[in-house]
Amino acid sequence: MNTYKALTIIFLGLLFISCGSNSGQKKSDFSIKTNAEKGNISISETLNLSLENKKSHIIDSVSYTLNGEKIDEKQALNNYKLGKHTLEATVYFNNEKQTTNTSITILNSETPKIYKFNIINEYPHDITSYTQGIEFFNDTIYESTGQYKESKLRKLNYKTGEVIKNINLANEYFGEGLTILNDKIYQLTWQMDVGFVYDVNTFDKLSSFSYGNSKEGWGLCNDANTIYKSDGTERIWLLNPETLVEQDYIQVFTNKGKIGRINELEWINGQIYANIYQKNGVAIINPKNGAVIGVIDFSSLKEKVTQHEKLDVLNGIAYNPKTKTIFVTGKRWDKLFEVEIVEK
Repeated sequence: MNTYKALTIIFLGLLFISCGSNSGQKKSDFSIKTNAEKGNISISETLNLSLENKKSHIIDSVSYTLNGEKIDEKQALNNYKLGKHTLEATVYFNNEKQTTNTSITILNSETPKIYKFNIINEYPHDITSYTQGIEFFNDTIYESTGQYKESKLRKLNYKTGEVIKNINLANEYFGEGLTILNDKIYQLTWQMDVGFVYDVNTFDKLSSFSYGNSKEGWGLCNDANTIYKSDGTERIWLLNPETLVEQDYIQVFTNKGKIGRINELEWINGQIYANIYQKNGVAIINPKNGAVIGVIDFSSLKEKVTQHEKLDVLNGIAYNPKTKTIFVTGKRWDKLFEVEIVEK
């Protein structure tokens, strides 16, 4: 199977790209012209800008900005993040000033590599758990589960499936992803605009936090300095671990378009591994610019668990630094798989 077909199978419907369009002031006499084809341009290209002067004004000067930062008429894009950005031109002429803007979408320059996996071990997993996030801490798995009136936070012996510690969320909360940093567990809820912070040892609730600009809670991970949060779109938000304020975001894109429904996250060796909701693949993401540099095809795993009426999708990825291996499971799966990743 060629790379294009593999990506199509794993991420159906990823190519929903918003083309650039002029959305400047209604009475502007100018518009921005670029070399972005249908509004899309590769991160490896140089953005070329010019101005369409509709009424042939004598122009004194023009300045361009990209997301509010000044840029040149010929601007290299290799240090920019992927995704949709706003271009604005400010034009000075005849003692007047007008602005006009348009949008461009920066795409990755390379096709994601396709990876497969080998199963190293299989372990028992609670078949009733609607898994939303798993993460290792001191060779022990911590799990957050979802569904109203079923959501939990758990500490597990991953080899036996034994529940070491468990607390239930209040019935009005739908649990989502979790991450552990500085002896604290951070757990999201879905649509209540609130996350919880717990002591990792006692499970005592220490505080709560709201989301800011992101509207929902899906997945979490961290790199020891920053917490990364998905919200069900192509965006991954960067949170200050002290204030939990959303300071910035990246947009997850390939060389063809955006990848939406980013769900459970895991930080592995400097990269973000992300489940894509209702897909059988995991995207490997460059956290600096949002580029999908690889895709792992886990489509065969669901066939290896007990088939039952409530069986749901792949979700749950964790890296164990002790074994240096990856663990994956799914919603209401009765197995946790330890795997190694290899290039296809």
